[in-house]
Amino acid sequence: MPKLTLDGKEIEFKEGQTIIQVAMEHGVEIPHFCWHPELSVSGNCRMCLVEVEQIPKLAISCATMAADGMVVQTNSEKTVEARKAVLEFILINHPLDCPICDEAGECQLQDYAYAYSVGESRMVEEKNHKPKRVKLGPHVTYDAERCISCSRCIRFSREIAQEPQLTFVQRGDRVMIATFPGESFDNPYSMNAIDICPVGALTSTDFRFKSRVWEMSKTESVCTGCSRGCNIEIWVRDNKIQRLTPRFNNDVNSYWMCDNGRLNTFKFVNSDTRVDGAQIKKDGNFEKVEWEEAFRFTSENLKKYKADEIAFIGSAFATVEDNYVFAKLAKNLGVKNISYFNYVVPGSGDNILITEDKAPNSLGAELVGIKTPADGFSIENIFEEIKNKKIKAVYILEQSPEFESDLLDALSNAEFVAVHAFNFGKLTDFADVVFPAATYAEKNGTFVNFQGRAQRIKPAVATAESDRSLDGLSQSRWDKFGTEFDRWNQGKRYDAKSSWKILTMLSTHLGEKFNFKMAEEVFEELASKNEYFKGLNYDELGGGGVKLKNLKFSEEAV
Repeated sequence: MPKLTLDGKEIEFKEGQTIIQVAMEHGVEIPHFCWHPELSVSGNCRMCLVEVEQIPKLAISCATMAADGMVVQTNSEKTVEARKAVLEFILINHPLDCPICDEAGECQLQDYAYAYSVGESRMVEEKNHKPKRVKLGPHVTYDAERCISCSRCIRFSREIAQEPQLTFVQRGDRVMIATFPGESFDNPYSMNAIDICPVGALTSTDFRFKSRVWEMSKTESVCTGCSRGCNIEIWVRDNKIQRLTPRFNNDVNSYWMCDNGRLNTFKFVNSDTRVDGAQIKKDGNFEKVEWEEAFRFTSENLKKYKADEIAFIGSAFATVEDNYVFAKLAKNLGVKNISYFNYVVPGSGDNILITEDKAPNSLGAELVGIKTPADGFSIENIFEEIKNKKIKAVYILEQSPEFESDLLDALSNAEFVAVHAFNFGKLTDFADVVFPAATYAEKNGTFVNFQGRAQRIKPAVATAESDRSLDGLSQSRWDKFGTEFDRWNQGKRYDAKSSWKILTMLSTHLGEKFNFKMAEEVFEELASKNEYFKGLNYDELGGGGVKLKNLKFSEEAV
């Protein structure tokens, strides 16, 4: 392989790489604004200047190809002076409003100003003024005074979102971003422009002025908006989710996520409709009861029926662990009527990230047994049998907070309905008992996306029982993580539990006595018995997930 010398160290690189790519690959940061690893090169900010031996002028590392034998200095005196000059030029008209800027704390310009700027300006003239608080689209607000014309948003719109909706207008020091005439910046991925904006020019209309970045915790998780399973970070303040942002995973979503996943998959967590504590319907209204009373009530009712008079409806929104324990309980009770609701919306996907399956764990639910056995019924047949009163008791696991189905009306014919729910809604209206299920943001667990990749979710929001067990977190993990977790979760805590834990506690009343104490223990048993998860553990899943083995399906067909 060819080699070059970078800051006195000889390193290998691949043919076709630029200097900045080589440096990034070897852990050397070259300051930059306009360059982004997934976008085309524009070379217009000049911040990434480096000194290359035998080249008389400084070179922009984002557009200069690495060559064998090249000698590059990224922090020479000449290079640092050039960066200071570039920053001074950018700051001539940039407003000094960091204390009120939403980007403060995660702004590249702010970071570089501290690193390279002299701390005061030589300019005494009034700064140019440009439009502020401009609504480019339904989700993105633009401040032209803060814009440094890096063109990242323009290139993202054209190259990644495949919707060329933005462009530069005006010239010179009057230049700014605008939508094309008659256009709105409303493509399904528009809010990614906020993430890649290196300054505070583009901000989220939804998140604007809600919190400072240093006032929030962030937790690695997975988006529940569709079966893609985009890797995300959940940002929490006062035990309330403030925003979601994409987390890089080149095997799943690269640097991106869709606007729907960003905006519509977390607000139910702190909604006024949350189920807070176990509920039993008495005289037509739900009454909050102790957990033990709800377990006794449920077990007494289930024991009234034969196995073929009971149906278990799993969930593509529940974790692998939840569905595994649910299927195990059904099997131990002899229940063969097991299925789950399909969330596929034909024609709703695209060729970027969004899939037609609007649930995060359909494949995972099937792999652990939540599917119709040969001698059972499909979901439609199950509800037809409920309507005909042949199935008399129904146990339903977590469904989407917005869940609606024409099949639900059949539940009025059932004699007993138990539901694990996040929020009250149409489904809970039919229930006799409702167990408050912890949401994906409140528990440990695993989802399997449509490509067969198993990925971890972790608790970002605390529930009422989140103490040293942290909803299934081991003591050693608590010592590493729990104190920091408590720091950010001093707000409202709902009385909810992970479904696997609810089922484990219920099993004792049904004579089964499952002994799971942590989500990790559920996964370990699953991995020891299920061929698809064989040999896996939470540590191996890591932050990016693992592709399951022995799967035989076409990804395009899922």
